[in-house]
Formats: sequence, C-alpha cells, structure tokens
Amino acid sequence: MAISFEQAMIDVWRQVLVENAEVVVLATVRYPVRQTPKRRLRQVDFTFDGNEIRGLEQNPKTKSRWAQMARATK
Repeated sequence: MAISFEQAMIDVWRQVLVENAEVVVLATVRYPVRQTPKRRLRQVDFTFDGNEIRGLEQNPKTKSRWAQMARATK
C-alpha cells in the first residue's frame, strides 16, 4: 500500500529531526541527509509520486516574519 504525501512528510521529519538519521528511508528507497555548506542545516532530497521534493531544516536564528509564524505554529 502506498503512503500519502502527508505521511511521507511526517516520516521524513521524524527521521531527520527527531531521530537524527543520516539516511531517510521511504518505502524501500534510501535518501541521504546532507548539510548545507554555510549554515550546516540538514536537508534531504527525495521523490514522492514522481515529484522531486527537498526537505530543508529551518534556521532557528532567522528573524523573518515567516520564521516567527512557523515558530508560533501558524
């Protein structure tokens, strides 16, 4: 059974940010977790339903309005 997009996003989030995994596994496919060169933020590129998706950790020190809204879970 195929997983939903929402479940795939939760799986990626959990593996990268909660479990601190070096590799994300979706179904049977493995995707490496890399770090951005400048800020060392974690990122993972994966494919879902034929679409290339990049998950990128948010910089916790960002002062933008969007970052403030994300921290406030809006």
